[in-house]
Amino acid sequence: MASGPSNVLFDDLFTIEDIDKEGRKFDRVSRLYARSSNFDMGLTLDYNVELYPLKKEEKFSLVLASSLGRGGLTATGAEEGDEEDKDRDVWRPDGKGRRGLEEDYEYVMYGKVYKFDGDMGDIVTVYASFGGLLMSLTGSHRHLQNIVLGDPVYLLMRR
Repeated sequence: MASGPSNVLFDDLFTIEDIDKEGRKFDRVSRLYARSSNFDMGLTLDYNVELYPLKKEEKFSLVLASSLGRGGLTATGAEEGDEEDKDRDVWRPDGKGRRGLEEDYEYVMYGKVYKFDGDMGDIVTVYASFGGLLMSLTGSHRHLQNIVLGDPVYLLMRR
């Protein structure tokens, strides 16, 4: 995992192996299948093709983070114990507030980790839902140990 803020839970570079191999079920949503180059992780991800069109064999960076803050902020966007500044520090669509990790990425989703599968020894799968767009990430538990079941998570992507 790349060193960075403590809120970065996972970070790797992926290559798309296939898109919609079982056909498309929705007009604006595709499902990609990718493999990471550093940690040999398998990724299945639903994404909005109108907002972020991707092609087979394209490479992208994917980060999972507990918050968008750059300095180890909590999921609410505030520093631990910093209730007074909480509202000022969260991302806002009007451009006000603190600029965070989202500034460095092209596509961002917010969701929740809803399931872990770990019956294969060292290999585990993390499942997250981003408003109904699903992600599964499979690989060594060592690279996924910072991800907690039930916790909110940000998914950030860039080419």
